[in-house]
Amino acid sequence: KQPTAAEEQANLKEYLSNLAGKGNDIDTTASGVYYITMQEGTGEYAKTGDTLSVGYAGYYINGQIFGSSFNSSEDSTYTFILENPVLFKGWDDGMKVMKKNAKTQLIIPSALAYGSTGAGTIPPYQTLIFVVIMKDIKPRL
Repeated sequence: KQPTAAEEQANLKEYLSNLAGKGNDIDTTASGVYYITMQEGTGEYAKTGDTLSVGYAGYYINGQIFGSSFNSSEDSTYTFILENPVLFKGWDDGMKVMKKNAKTQLIIPSALAYGSTGAGTIPPYQTLIFVVIMKDIKPRL
């Protein structure tokens, strides 16, 4: 059964409360992506137009994995140009709080991901959770 918008909000609130209860420091981007810096990076933050190389695992609040660079490419790396094109708002926004070698958990409400329609195998009203390692940032030339 797919969650409704209200159920997604309740699940998200409970998930964040559990994380905070375990002593995690949860920050929020201006657009509303929640994130936990698990390991600080070095250098500049990622910016629009930079070529980013990341390792990631993506899963739902219930812990079910829906995607991972560790299964989908030989070197376990997903490389892309930030916001060219926009992947989805929450992902792009989350990348901007990361520096090289940072490890970050992103908690992206569906309103900043695939919303009420879903996409591919991702159902509607799904908060998406990613653990991302920023392997490299190549500045836009």
